[in-house]
Amino acid sequence: MARQPQEPASDKAKTGDERDLVRDLAALLDETNLSEIEIERAGLRVRVARNITVAAAVPAPVHAAIAAPQAASVAATTDVAKHPGMVPSPMVGTAYLAPEPGARPFIDVGSKVKAGDTLIIVEAMKTMNQIPSPRGGTVTQILVEDGQPVEFGEPLVIIE
Repeated sequence: MARQPQEPASDKAKTGDERDLVRDLAALLDETNLSEIEIERAGLRVRVARNITVAAAVPAPVHAAIAAPQAASVAATTDVAKHPGMVPSPMVGTAYLAPEPGARPFIDVGSKVKAGDTLIIVEAMKTMNQIPSPRGGTVTQILVEDGQPVEFGEPLVIIE
């Protein structure tokens, strides 16, 4: 009877430790609502990421955009990422429009803001980060919904 070659005991332990590390990182992704995480330890680099699908927005009809420019969808506007008044998310996290559930939002479309006024909160790793207005002006679009996950650099608000 032929014997199968076996891994040395230390290699089996290493493989089990690596599996545990991947499982721990995957659990951390779920807990923090992050889309990916990478760690390097003792020469081993592990990156765990989840696929996030974003439904494409349906452009608003042209007549609706003319009648109510504030209600025009993000897809109907030109590339909002290139808009000079776009305020990007400085981090990955979850966006909140109000200081607590049920409270009045920090801003609404049409709100006048000054430089430094809080626009949105982005929660990252259980820390609430106030996102200040980089300039004064009028809020013309709010591009995220309350409780929505956001990525680094994702457009949050347009201020004109």
